[in-house]
Amino acid sequence: MTSTPSVGDLRSLRLAVVGHQEWVTFLEVDALPQPGCISRASRSLEEPAGAGAVVAVQLARLTGQPVLFFTALGRDAIGERSVQRLKELGVEPVVAWRDGPSRRGISLTDPGGDRAITVIGDRLTPMAHDALSWERLADCDGVFVSATDAAGLRLARQAKMLTATPRLRLPVLQEACLPLDALIGSGLDPGEQLPPGCLDPSPKLQIATEGDAGGVLIPGGRFNAEPLPAPMVESYGCGDSFAAGVTAGLAAGWSVNDAVALGARCGAACATRFGPYG
Repeated sequence: MTSTPSVGDLRSLRLAVVGHQEWVTFLEVDALPQPGCISRASRSLEEPAGAGAVVAVQLARLTGQPVLFFTALGRDAIGERSVQRLKELGVEPVVAWRDGPSRRGISLTDPGGDRAITVIGDRLTPMAHDALSWERLADCDGVFVSATDAAGLRLARQAKMLTATPRLRLPVLQEACLPLDALIGSGLDPGEQLPPGCLDPSPKLQIATEGDAGGVLIPGGRFNAEPLPAPMVESYGCGDSFAAGVTAGLAAGWSVNDAVALGARCGAACATRFGPYG
């Protein structure tokens, strides 16, 4: 009989993320913005967030190990604060510093859990030509990528297992022309949906999440969402937390179903927190 894998199996993993982040102000408001209306915030929080940061923090929590985070930040106070906070959250930032400002964001959540997000500034992306310690990725059991160029994605392929999000953008995925172990995105966000057959080679696994409806595996069919362990608070970071769980499970050699189940638990837990880290 095959034993069910446990989170303890992840403790020896060496994982990394290549991607972007933004410094996000989270506000819980009495109502989302409407023309001419003034809303009031009952609580607030500031964190380094965005896909790359959220996945890196979730991976650090799952493994109990520092997770490398190859990213780009502006040479400003927000960039410095981001590095310090990421270290507190168990992440080892590997930063390509830019002369422009760091990207910021505002996430508003109403009492029903609906949200609205505004990002401020350009997405800063670590590129293959940046003088970063890319060779460290060769020692990794798994890497997740949310933002880089085609050459940077090829550098990430040094790892034993490679996952990515469609937010990496179709031209980058096509130019890199390499096999992904999994492409993980939202089936509800038009910006994360790619035309069928647009990638050659095709990813070994494609996952399209659908919130509390679960999602679809190609190959594999539909999968179920995990029940929330506590009342719903907001959905920011749920999809990225799911991607982190899947990445960790696949890197540990788990079956697709077990890795997806772990991702679903991570996403469900995130939905019960204010901000992606609680």
